[in-house]
Amino acid sequence: MDISVVIPLYNEDESLPELTTWIAKVMRENNFSYEVLFVDDGSTDSSWAVIEELKKEYDAVKAIKFRRNYGKSAALNVAFAAAEGNVIITMDADLQDSPDEIPELYRRINEEKLDIISGWKKKRYDPISKTIPTKLFNAATRRMSGIQLNDFNCGLKAYRKDVVKTIEVYGEMHRYIPVIAKWAGFKKIGEQVVEHRARKYGVTKFGLSRFINGFLDLLSIFFVGKFGKRPMHFFGSLGVLSFLLGTFMSLWIIGVKLYHIAVSIPYKRDVTDQPLFYIALVAIIVGSQLFLTGFVAELVTRNATERNHYLIEKEII
Repeated sequence: MDISVVIPLYNEDESLPELTTWIAKVMRENNFSYEVLFVDDGSTDSSWAVIEELKKEYDAVKAIKFRRNYGKSAALNVAFAAAEGNVIITMDADLQDSPDEIPELYRRINEEKLDIISGWKKKRYDPISKTIPTKLFNAATRRMSGIQLNDFNCGLKAYRKDVVKTIEVYGEMHRYIPVIAKWAGFKKIGEQVVEHRARKYGVTKFGLSRFINGFLDLLSIFFVGKFGKRPMHFFGSLGVLSFLLGTFMSLWIIGVKLYHIAVSIPYKRDVTDQPLFYIALVAIIVGSQLFLTGFVAELVTRNATERNHYLIEKEII
């Protein structure tokens, strides 16, 4: 099968017939073998009934329905496991992504041997309350990940099959799939300017909490990707630095006190009367706790079932 079109959705019953017809038209014109995989993320409208009707008209339609709303990441993760196409295209169900982009995405994945192509909605039709936070989010992600993409959160993306069968998407991590893929060794990441269309039906599911959760997930990805198998390198290094800094400050205070005593210079303040002494004491305690945290995390990691799980690309035996 050439292409799997993965479409997570939540309360998008009005747009589904038009979107499915449009995808079928594009596939027919390009002679692609394909499947359209809908994941109904606990919709409360008639989205599932619409999908059941579409299945009667289009054999390529497949669908999964969640009992409740789990979020886009969960929908994508389940769909990636079920997808059978050599190239997987993800797009939103609200008709803001154009299926006309599919042939070019498919061509570039195959001809340029890319792992991922991320869409870039260069001209957007979103309100300023959404576009400005999006720009800040993209800038922060570029800085932390080193991946030079302009639009990490674009729903229209293309993946080589190996990528989606290797990575795991959870939480709010769908925004960081290129970052997750990079940590997994898929570094051929491209970008393509795509059309962004104004929403035709329904209402946006956008909320401020998405950016708060998204930022926290970015920190999680960065930490787990870099220190997931060696937490002692992170916590232990910080702990040793804090402990040594506290020890140095303590020795300095005590040394000054002893010097004044040795040369018979009056020294009116006791060591325990100085704020620096308590700062040093806190640094020593925090350093010890960080070191112990790294030690415990290292023990947990060594007993994890995936402690020696490595991604093998090719093998000759």
